[in-house]
Amino acid sequence: MSKASEVKNGNILRFNGELLQVEEFLHRTPGNLRAFYQARMRNVKSGKLVEYRFRTDEDVTIARVETNNYQYLYDDGMGLVIMDNDTYDQHTVPKALFGPAVKFLKEGMNVIVAFESDEPIMASIPQSAELEITYTEPAVKGDTSTGAMKKATVETGAEISVPLFINIGDKVKVDTTSGTYVERVKA
Repeated sequence: MSKASEVKNGNILRFNGELLQVEEFLHRTPGNLRAFYQARMRNVKSGKLVEYRFRTDEDVTIARVETNNYQYLYDDGMGLVIMDNDTYDQHTVPKALFGPAVKFLKEGMNVIVAFESDEPIMASIPQSAELEITYTEPAVKGDTSTGAMKKATVETGAEISVPLFINIGDKVKVDTTSGTYVERVKA
């Protein structure tokens, strides 16, 4: 147990049986009232925002969270299997923790996962990924209007929009947060 005065922005608290990440933690001293801490926290699992006022001497539980780099190995149907790069321990992480960016995850890619007492609570993949185009319609000669895009399927099975000059076998850089084409990767 810790006191509310020890909490900092970014800490993860176990509060009312839930894990909450502190986004903003301010000390307030209104006129003739007692001082308190105003906290704005986000639920780690649901993403819901919670606001709460802590007394300065109130006991809080700061969760011990370990964040580390892992290598994505494969999808086993139940979740994604990752391996610790240092100890070679394998863990299964639910796909939902990665959010919509999971469709750009390919085997061997490095990911960041946060564990709280052997339970994965947060996960993220790199900001961009280099993926090979496995299917796209060929460009028609003369169809060169500025900014024209066509659909393409990348090696992970995700579908993105790419410029007309992209062909099957080309490698492209994809922004994993928005799912948009960034640039063609030179071989």
